Amino acid sequence: MDIACIGEQLIDFLPGSEEGSYIRKAGGAPANVAIAAVRSGVSAGFCGKVGADEFGLFLQQVLRDNRVVNLSPNLIETATTTLAFVHLDKDGERTFTFFRKPGADMFLTVQDVRDSGLVDARIVHAGSCSLSKGSTVEATRYAIRSAKEEGRLVSFDVNYRDLLWDGDREAARTAVQEILPLVDFLKISEEEVDFLGMNSPEDLRNLKMGIPLIVLTKGEKGAACLWQGEIIEAEGLVADCVDATGAGDAFWGSFLATLIRDGVRSVADLDRQLIRKAACFGNIAGWLCVQKKGAIESIPALAAIEEKYRELSSGN
Repeated sequence: MDIACIGEQLIDFLPGSEEGSYIRKAGGAPANVAIAAVRSGVSAGFCGKVGADEFGLFLQQVLRDNRVVNLSPNLIETATTTLAFVHLDKDGERTFTFFRKPGADMFLTVQDVRDSGLVDARIVHAGSCSLSKGSTVEATRYAIRSAKEEGRLVSFDVNYRDLLWDGDREAARTAVQEILPLVDFLKISEEEVDFLGMNSPEDLRNLKMGIPLIVLTKGEKGAACLWQGEIIEAEGLVADCVDATGAGDAFWGSFLATLIRDGVRSVADLDRQLIRKAACFGNIAGWLCVQKKGAIESIPALAAIEEKYRELSSGN
């Protein structure tokens, strides 16, 4: 297996196009990244749990349809759900209100991870959504540490909304900072760098964390990659890759898949040209998502990404 994604299934309500409106996000970051990786031409698995409600069953079928391997028993009696109600004011500012759906404390466990064969993957991917809730925190730490001990690559995605879980900002921040020294590929935004108490992405490397590759997402400005003291700006189409469309997940799944397809087995295999290409493919994947304004349904296949890449490369 190429990529294994670990984390809880979340159902978010995120802003619609009208003031005060919200929409249902179909998916959840770990599952979406796994689907995006498969559609970008590599194998992927999802180690998490979803609820046995209508949406949970839908997601389980989508994972099967996309040939995403389920690495742990992913069905439970009650939906594991985060609800995020979002108010969008007239200036476009968003205010989030979180609460847990009753019964949503049946989380992924260390035993689930042990039973999954997760560390057989070339890249183990996790996100801050799995570092903020119940037993999933320990399960994620176990998965990342085990992967590192086995010589696998570790990918991590910081999402500041996840860090606001239950309002305990310090606990969430500490949980993220504890695992950062184990991370090889980090996806983070400028907002999230600030939330973690850093002045710049460079601080993440300078504080003895040693993260080889940091991908800084900049909304409508695209993404920049920090590698060996160099800033590599992504080429190609850019889009505001917000989670409301699943575009951020599509970006990251395509980014990681591009690294794998081009032979990355360790951080020593990285080079400037490959990083730029991966970021470009990620940008295109995110852009295609935004155009369709969807989530799972809008995550593009490799053929669509490559077609747009060729179009850009030819100057048309």
